[in-house]
Amino acid sequence: MITLSKFITEYLSYCEYRKRLNFKTLKSYRIDLNQYLAFCDNSLDFLSKNTLDLYITELHKRYKPKSVKRKIASLKAFFHYLEYTELLEQNPFDKLDVHFREAKLLPKTIPFYSIQKFLSVLYEQKNLAVSAYQFRCCLRDIAAIELLFATGMRISELCSLHPSDIDLENNTVLIYGKGAKERILQIGNPEVIVALKSYQDSFKEDISNCGYFFVNKQKHKLSDQSVRFMINRYANLAGIEQHITPHMFRHSFATLLLEQDVDIRYIQKMLGHSSISTTEIYTHVSSAKQKDILVNKHPRNFMVVNDG
Repeated sequence: MITLSKFITEYLSYCEYRKRLNFKTLKSYRIDLNQYLAFCDNSLDFLSKNTLDLYITELHKRYKPKSVKRKIASLKAFFHYLEYTELLEQNPFDKLDVHFREAKLLPKTIPFYSIQKFLSVLYEQKNLAVSAYQFRCCLRDIAAIELLFATGMRISELCSLHPSDIDLENNTVLIYGKGAKERILQIGNPEVIVALKSYQDSFKEDISNCGYFFVNKQKHKLSDQSVRFMINRYANLAGIEQHITPHMFRHSFATLLLEQDVDIRYIQKMLGHSSISTTEIYTHVSSAKQKDILVNKHPRNFMVVNDG
C-alpha cells in the first residue's frame, strides 16, 4: 500500500527530526506501524474505523495486554499526526473504544540481603582478579551495577550515559529519560563515588574514544545485553537462585526507599515518572513495611483491655 507506506515514512521522519524521539521509540513505532501496513495489505481502507477495529481485535488474539497497549498507542499517535497535518478529516479513533482491562502485575524486586550478597561478590571478584584485564572488567562491572542501584535508572539510560553526564566534582548524574526528559540525581553513597572514580581513571582513554561512559571489551558502547549477561554471571557466583534483571534494581531502589518512609513524590521524580499513578504501584509491593506497621505500630497494641 503505497499511500500508507508513504505516510508512515513521513511520520517516522517527523518523529525523528521534529519530535527528536530516541532510537528505541522510533524502532518500536516502525515495527508497530509496519505490522498495520502488512495487515491492510492493499485490500483494506487503512483510514476506516472498521479496519482499525478488526486490527485491534487481531492484536488481542496474538499479543499480551502490555504489547497490545503499546501497539495501539503507536497507531493512535500516527493517526493523530495524520489529523494534525490535515491528511485526515475525521480521526477513526474518536469513535473507537480501545480501553480494556489490564492485569496489574506487581514489580518484582530483589530482597535487601540478596542485593548485599550480589554487591559483595562483585567486590570479591575484583580482589580475586588474576590479570590486569580481569581487574579492569571488574571495575567496570562494579561501577555499572552500583550506579544502576544507586539511582534507579533504566538500563537504557545507563548504557546511553556520556562522559559529560557524570559529574564527579559535584557527584551528580544527568539522566536522559523517556520522552527526551532530563533529570539530575545526586550520587549520595561514598562507595559508589569511589567505584565510579576508579572505573573512570582506569578507562579514561577508552571512554574518550568511545564517547560513552560505559565501554565494552571491544571499546564500544556497553549494550543492554552485556549488562544482563553481567548480572546473570554475578548472580550465579553469589548463589542467588532468583532470576535477576536490570529493571529489578530499579524496582528495588523504589521499594526500599518507600520502606524508609521517603515521600512517593520524591521517588516519582527520581524515577522520571511523568505520572504519580505509575509510581504508586510500589506502595503495593512494600509488604515488609506494612507488616512492621501492623505488628508494631497499630493502636490496638497500646490498649489495655480488661477481660472480665
